[in-house]
Amino acid sequence: MNNIDAAMVRQMFLTGADKLDSQKEKINDLNVFPVPDGDTGTNMSMTIMAAAREVADLEDVNMDSLAKAIAAGSLRGARGNSGVIFSQLCRGFTKEMGNCETLDVSSIAKATRHACETAYKAVMKPKEGTILTVAKAIADKAGEVSSETEDVLEAVERIVDYAQEVLEKTPDMLPVLKEAGVVDSGGQGLVCVLYGFLDALSGRVSEPDISVKSGVKGQVRGKKAKIADDVEITFGYCTEFIILLNREFTEKDEQEFKAFLNSIGDSIVCVALDDVVKIHVHTDHPGEAFEKGLTFGQLTNMKVDNLREEVEENRVVSDDDVEKARRDGDSSEKRITELTENAKEVAFVSVVAGSGLAEIFKDMGADGIIEGGQTMNPSTDDILEVIENIDAKTVFILPNNSNIVLAASQAAELVAGRKAVVIPAKTIPQGVSAVVAFDPTADEAANTEAMNEAIGLVKSGQITYAVRDTSIEGIKVSQGDYIAINDDGLAASDTDIVDVMFSMLDGMVDGDSELITLYYGEDVSEEEASVMEEKIHEKYPELETDLQNGSQKVYYYIVSVE
Repeated sequence: MNNIDAAMVRQMFLTGADKLDSQKEKINDLNVFPVPDGDTGTNMSMTIMAAAREVADLEDVNMDSLAKAIAAGSLRGARGNSGVIFSQLCRGFTKEMGNCETLDVSSIAKATRHACETAYKAVMKPKEGTILTVAKAIADKAGEVSSETEDVLEAVERIVDYAQEVLEKTPDMLPVLKEAGVVDSGGQGLVCVLYGFLDALSGRVSEPDISVKSGVKGQVRGKKAKIADDVEITFGYCTEFIILLNREFTEKDEQEFKAFLNSIGDSIVCVALDDVVKIHVHTDHPGEAFEKGLTFGQLTNMKVDNLREEVEENRVVSDDDVEKARRDGDSSEKRITELTENAKEVAFVSVVAGSGLAEIFKDMGADGIIEGGQTMNPSTDDILEVIENIDAKTVFILPNNSNIVLAASQAAELVAGRKAVVIPAKTIPQGVSAVVAFDPTADEAANTEAMNEAIGLVKSGQITYAVRDTSIEGIKVSQGDYIAINDDGLAASDTDIVDVMFSMLDGMVDGDSELITLYYGEDVSEEEASVMEEKIHEKYPELETDLQNGSQKVYYYIVSVE
């Protein structure tokens, strides 16, 4: 077997996705911290399944269409740091794959090298002993075997064996893995996918049936009003689609495409990012827009809404849009999905897990709330959807979780028609601190600097329970113990939640501290939380305390020290 065609690559990818999905809970259990929300397996599974659904739906399967489906699906479906890194591996691999009619050992070596380089570039501070190390091992071994064999099956078997070998060495590269007695979970996920590839290539399994799975969605907050009855709609159809490019999209192409769209409609958005172009236009001829797009590649995410019908059905839009429509007498360029001339200067999108936390951020002025957090990371597409439905010139995104920052950054790159800025808050307290630091009289650059500074001034902690016995940084943990995690890692473990709280706070409170805020979770009653607050106030009488109902899952308390 010296070459594999698109049909085989398709089967390999779907089998790899299915295998990862079946093993996701075992991968979740490899989480270094023994908390009940290990999510690497879930994130990687949902990322690859988003791409698998694109692949499964392909009618004309060739190497180019397959490459586009894998790249676009994984990019939009990416969740968590491991999912984003995996999507970048897919992006790099398919960049090479799309130029081939079939894959041989040499082209596989080139593609894995490009995949590795693309993934490393996506991470600001790459660490060895992670999924990146396994990706590098795959690329290195692929390059080695390309000069030793032309048999694709033999090459893939050797690559998979070496990836497994390197995975087993990850504890020697990261002490925290060794102490916890686990291999890297992201690396395990990647190796799992490779075993799926090998199963398909060797004929051990047939093509699986990929089922549709739901994702996390966000909500846009804001006052609503019925659109004025006398508003005139110039062009009748709101038309949106994404082009998966099969050729270069130059600056000249972009200018000409925009000119064409202007000739058939208005409310134009035409934004290119690498192999993807996002198009939006209001027109009376959606088919003409689709036909023009097809000259550059395949179309996906196609959507057509009848604007006149929506007006007749009293479609709701923002109060600002209505007032602008009444004043101008023409709202064709002032839809809720468009950035209007009357748009807010600044808006906030916040990711939270818990109805109480959502209300806290709404009360602070958040325009978009994305339901998610440590227990369920939203995808790039989930974040993008909320941003693009907010009528503001600049949207600040608060991930509020270290495992959501990369997906938020990826979404910010894809935003059309407005600017998106990620404030890399890694905890709820950091997100709150960032919003408090916002100055409505300052410009975007000054606010970005101030909010980034603010997230570094607050100390964060959280208390949950252990799901297994382990030892981390010298702290022994028994299954069922209460455990405290602060900005530096595991802070304490004990059978008494008050002792755990004080052990954590002793490492957070210093001479400059003024305020301790407790956000209590859904498994803690208000009475229990009030007792905890009183005990904290007794121990630290010189500090103010504040109690908030966060209603977050899994974590009994989220703690802020300022």
